Amino acid sequence: MFHVSFPGLGINDLPVNRVAFSIGSFNVYWYGILIATGLMLAVLYAYFNAHRYDVDRNKLIDCVIVGIITAVIGARAYYVAFRWDYFSAHPTEIIDIRDGGIAIYGSIIGALIGGLVVAKIRKMKFLPVLDITMTGFLIGQALGRWGNFFNQEAYGTPTDSIFRMVSENTGGVGVHPCFLYESVWCALGFVLLFIINRKYQRYHGQILYTYMVWYGFERMIVEGLRTDSLYLPFKLFGYDIRVSQLLSAVLVLAGVILLIVNRNKNDGMQGRKFTKTYKKSKKRG
Repeated sequence: MFHVSFPGLGINDLPVNRVAFSIGSFNVYWYGILIATGLMLAVLYAYFNAHRYDVDRNKLIDCVIVGIITAVIGARAYYVAFRWDYFSAHPTEIIDIRDGGIAIYGSIIGALIGGLVVAKIRKMKFLPVLDITMTGFLIGQALGRWGNFFNQEAYGTPTDSIFRMVSENTGGVGVHPCFLYESVWCALGFVLLFIINRKYQRYHGQILYTYMVWYGFERMIVEGLRTDSLYLPFKLFGYDIRVSQLLSAVLVLAGVILLIVNRNKNDGMQGRKFTKTYKKSKKRG
C-alpha cells in the first residue's frame, strides 16, 4: 500500500494498492488489468473502424491475435536485452514478468512484427493496417500508463512543479509523474488522430507518420526526466544514451520527413470515394 500525494494539486494521502484483488494466494494487479483493458479498447476501436480503410475485419483480428503474443515477447525481450548485465547472471528471471520489466517500445516493435507478418500472409495492404493500429496504440498507452501509477514506478527526477508526486517510493520527495505526462499526451494524440482520420486524412500512412512525430516527440522529452531509463550498452560520442530517447528522436525525424515527402499525396480518402467504401463495408455486414 502506498500513500500518494500531489501537493500542488491539493491531493493528499491518496491510498494506492498495486493489488486489485486476490484469488487465494494469487494476486491480480491493477497494472495487468489496465494493460488488458487498454488493449481491449484498442482492439474494439480497430475492429469498428476497419471499414474506414476498407480493411477486412476478420483478417485484422488475425493480425491482432498474433500481434498480442509478439507484443508481450517483444516488450520483455527489449527490456532484457538492455539489462543483460543483470539477466545474464539471473537467467531464470528472464521469463518472469510478474514483478515488472517490460518496455513499451519493445511491445510496439513486437506487435508490428507479428501483425505485419500476418498481414503479408493474408495479403493485406500494410499502410491502412498501420493507420488503424497506431490510433489504437494511443488508447492502450493512455490507459496502460496508469498501471505505473499503481506500481509507483516510471517517475522522474525531483521537481517543485505543480504536478509533482510524492509517495513512499519517491522517498517523500516531489518527483515528475512521467506516467501522467505520457497518459495525457497519448489521450490528446488519440483525439488528434481521430479528427485527422475523420476530416483531414488524404492518403494511407498519414496517421502512421503523424503518430511517429506525436508520440516520439513526447517520449523524447519525458524519457529525459525518468530515473529508470534503459541505456545503450556503450557510450555514443562520449555520452550515456537512453535507448528510448534515441529511438524517439529517430521516429520524430523519420515521421517529419515522410509527412513532408508525402504532403501532396492523395489516395482519395476524403469525400465520395471514402463514403462509398464505408457504405460498401456496411452492406457486407
